[in-house]
Amino acid sequence: MRRRWHWFERDLAARAGLVALASIALLALAGPLASPWRVDELDWARIGVAPGLEAAHWFGTDRLGRDLFVRTLAGVRVSLAIGLLATLVSLLIGVAWGAIAGYAGGRLEGAMMRVVDVFYSLPYVFFVILLTVTLGRSPATLFISIGAVGWLTMARVVCAQTESLRHKEFIEAAVAAGLPVRRILVRHVLPNLAGPVLVYATLTVPGVILIESFLSFLGLGVQEPAASLGNLMAQGTAEMESAPWMLLAPCAFLVAIVLALGFVGDGLRDHLDPRER
Repeated sequence: MRRRWHWFERDLAARAGLVALASIALLALAGPLASPWRVDELDWARIGVAPGLEAAHWFGTDRLGRDLFVRTLAGVRVSLAIGLLATLVSLLIGVAWGAIAGYAGGRLEGAMMRVVDVFYSLPYVFFVILLTVTLGRSPATLFISIGAVGWLTMARVVCAQTESLRHKEFIEAAVAAGLPVRRILVRHVLPNLAGPVLVYATLTVPGVILIESFLSFLGLGVQEPAASLGNLMAQGTAEMESAPWMLLAPCAFLVAIVLALGFVGDGLRDHLDPRER
């Protein structure tokens, strides 16, 4: 842990990304407490006003008079939650599927990877629309639909890593000692996959957030009156000529989150990749 902390102190980009990400998360949680406005409250006297200190509308208001500061931070919370939960679903399914396929090898591996290829061939938007019609439009449906497809790449990465570990001496020694397959996977294979899985997870979260924003932008994701960065940008795009602040605020937070996660993921990849040491 001490060695890893020294690495973190030396990597300025990763440290800046982690600090920025923590600051954004803290602002999203505590920021609305400093505002007198609720996320769905209307200010009829100030509809579509520019950012300023008047009436504590620091990011301005939208065309319904709702405070954009509170709504943008609510959108950050929703987008981060969907990104983290969908990534968690991808990890649970992808790691289990890939580890079993890579360790088994042979026909079982081929069959399990063909299932992954079949899911890859499905149009992603069609899959989301199908789940939306079946389960209804909600943040829960969104992260389930993203996570249900997002595990495919993780499964391929884990399968390739597990297949290379299967021929290592310590795995052969465990097999010769008569250890059951489940114990070999849990005690020997999965710990050695922690590095690649952690790196890929940090790089998956921003991708999921971008997908959620894109789907909400198209009207397939989080619906009004709930806020996400995607539907806030969709509303801002419609008013970008007369009220550009409605688009700038959610876009700035989206760019900051994606860049911060990218810096952290790149730093972890450089540190955990043995070719970089």
